[in-house]
Amino acid sequence: MHQPLQLALQLDLFSEAPAVQPPPQHLQPGASAPDTLDGQAGKPAIPPALPISPISLRSPSPPAAPPRPPAGSNKRQILIQDYWLEYSLQRSKRRTIGFLINEDGLRMTAPKWVTIADIEQAIREKQRWITNKLNERRERSNQRLQPKMSWDDGAKLPYLGSELTLRIQATQAAGVRYDSDSRELTVCLPGGATEQQLKDRVQAWLQQEAKRIFNERLPIYAEKLGVSYQSMSLSAATTRWGSCTSQGKIRLNWRLIHFSLTLIDYVIAHELSHLREMNHSPQFWATVQSIFPDFEQAKQALRHHAAEELPVF
Repeated sequence: MHQPLQLALQLDLFSEAPAVQPPPQHLQPGASAPDTLDGQAGKPAIPPALPISPISLRSPSPPAAPPRPPAGSNKRQILIQDYWLEYSLQRSKRRTIGFLINEDGLRMTAPKWVTIADIEQAIREKQRWITNKLNERRERSNQRLQPKMSWDDGAKLPYLGSELTLRIQATQAAGVRYDSDSRELTVCLPGGATEQQLKDRVQAWLQQEAKRIFNERLPIYAEKLGVSYQSMSLSAATTRWGSCTSQGKIRLNWRLIHFSLTLIDYVIAHELSHLREMNHSPQFWATVQSIFPDFEQAKQALRHHAAEELPVF
């Protein structure tokens, strides 16, 4: 049976810079490619999404060289202004010099014939992007080290880009009510209820709110775009915010309820635009922009949110 085409808006799990074309090689007729690297000619490369080596930043004056990596290691260091940056280098047969950053640091991939000097020049040209991404990763790591939410009376929960206060009321009459003026969510539970019972009540309410808001916002953007969708359902995926099939079935991650309406609207506009363009081509992004002009800012803001930062249910 034919499976409908489906596109998904992924969570940002790593950062990758646009690839850089290596400088042209000027070899005399009959000459061979440089053999100082791997001893073979190759073509430029795009980096795969693989783990990368840690960074090392030091800023003495003048900067002292860090310890040399062990023999046989693919790690290298480069002096960038007043600090040492450690990166790992992988040789590839593809066509570009590539940059990849995740929580471990910077990974470079490059054609076998490209010199270390050319690779490090590419790093210097991208140093602002590299520094910004490393700082973002460091901030995320610091946030993960912060104490986890305590599920007690007075706890704060992210809701629609702001916070609500959790109130726990001991009573046999089960229920959940939200006061929009005080921004308090009162959960009624019998005495002796467990923390998981509290979490389940809160999660059920948040999912109900997500479904209500998504169903309110979807028709607005569908009308703007002039498309119709078949259905909307909630998703609890850990690696994507939304998806859309060619049959018009849209799934939206209920955890978007933690974010502002602007980010929710961006994901909705993104998924509905796939009903016009089932790809991520320039035409697709032009379609998104036609109904959501500030999509670039929303796209970047959404990337700053990691699933690990959200409450654990």
